[in-house]
Amino acid sequence: MSTTAEITRPGQASRGANDEARDVYVTLVVGGQLCGIPVLAVRDILGPQAITRIPLAPPEVAGSLNLRGRIVTAIDLRRRLGVGAASSASMSVVVEHQGELYSLLVDSVGEVMRLEAQERERNPPTLAPEWRGFSAGIFRLSGELLVVLDVAAVLDL
Repeated sequence: MSTTAEITRPGQASRGANDEARDVYVTLVVGGQLCGIPVLAVRDILGPQAITRIPLAPPEVAGSLNLRGRIVTAIDLRRRLGVGAASSASMSVVVEHQGELYSLLVDSVGEVMRLEAQERERNPPTLAPEWRGFSAGIFRLSGELLVVLDVAAVLDL
């Protein structure tokens, strides 16, 4: 089975708002694993930020950061997914969930990819148990496996 991946570039014609929402992902890497987040969930992408630790917060809450005057909770996605702690050079993918902004600390951010919705598969039985609850399925790309992250599940602390 071959998956067709199309990279969306600024100014490129799109198929329509509803099609875009379903199968367009911002790709990112967490602990060496390629992941995708629906593009409509992403509000901003930031380089390394100054993060203020929050006392008594759960370990996956790295702290908070200031995004243009708004306090944003930073979630260490590596720790949340059980692959260690984020480095100080982590990038931030800002997402909105239930009216609040959260920063997901990731190793790196890749491209925006349009993937055929019918090519998405269920989680394979070999997917690590700590990832199963956060994955909304997978795409098999040439030589790589892209895990689609369920943002709501990741932020359900």
